[in-house]
Amino acid sequence: PESAATEPAYRAAMARVVPALEAALGVPLPGIVDRVAVVDRAGWVEANLVTFAGVFGRLEGELLDQLVPQGAGLVKASMALANRWVTTRQLGFLLGFMGQRVLGQYDLALLSAEAEPGQLLFVEENIRATAAALGVDTAPFRTWIALHETTHAFEFEAHPWLRPYLAERLERQLTAFSRSTSSLGGGAARAVGRALRGGDGHWLERLMSDEQRALFRETQAIMSLLEGFGDHVMDSVGRDLVPGVETISARFHARRASRTPMERAILRVTGLGLKMEQYARGERFVAGIERIGGSPALRRLWGGPETLPRDEELDHPERWCRRVLGRAA
Repeated sequence: PESAATEPAYRAAMARVVPALEAALGVPLPGIVDRVAVVDRAGWVEANLVTFAGVFGRLEGELLDQLVPQGAGLVKASMALANRWVTTRQLGFLLGFMGQRVLGQYDLALLSAEAEPGQLLFVEENIRATAAALGVDTAPFRTWIALHETTHAFEFEAHPWLRPYLAERLERQLTAFSRSTSSLGGGAARAVGRALRGGDGHWLERLMSDEQRALFRETQAIMSLLEGFGDHVMDSVGRDLVPGVETISARFHARRASRTPMERAILRVTGLGLKMEQYARGERFVAGIERIGGSPALRRLWGGPETLPRDEELDHPERWCRRVLGRAA
């Protein structure tokens, strides 16, 4: 009931956010205001279980076919039960960790055969707790978060090519992962140990083949753009929309950077640390191309797959400007 009572506040925030974004980005966003839900942590978990179930469902059968010979029905069934027992606990821990931290989400089922538009989810108890921790008013903080998530709706709904493009890459990653898992075999624990001890890049990359690594970095570049563009827009549009946006942004980014040692360890082991890197890397890139090419450069970002930044261009926005716009700083 407490969360439901805040729905008018979110409707009011969205009524201001959508017109401001439409004006800033030059693209209409019809219908997104009608697809907003205020949820608690359990509601956020429920929504994401659907996505995880789809991913695991695609992987499990193929992996068991590789690991267990045909005809070994009882062995296969036992392995499936053991796998689910372990995976359930790992996933429960992961969703519990994330569920206490996620503020908002543009919920889009990438692997769904039906191209339904996404829904905006706002985790009210986390938004309230974070606003209190930052020492900022809840109402403008809600609007600021709504700006970020509605920008994700713009990215996908104003550019219909993006969803199938990203889904195809995710499909290829899942296929490549399931093909390579059986060859990892008994060396898995040693490989993970070596990867966690250090080296260049994220430890997950050091478990991948060259093909997987190239695809992984390509996908990471897209995700960095999505998150960085959202952060960039929430600050630039927020200047005229959110009271005290400079204070909110400064305190929020400082808090994002100051994790406890336990949090940093969990982020690294689970791969969630990559998402934190995406925000910063993507925002620097978006700010860089706007500095060089202005608003036209931001619009060109979404022209199609060929205008997306490559991994090496994220740290050198002038290279993207030279390739896509034909000019550099």
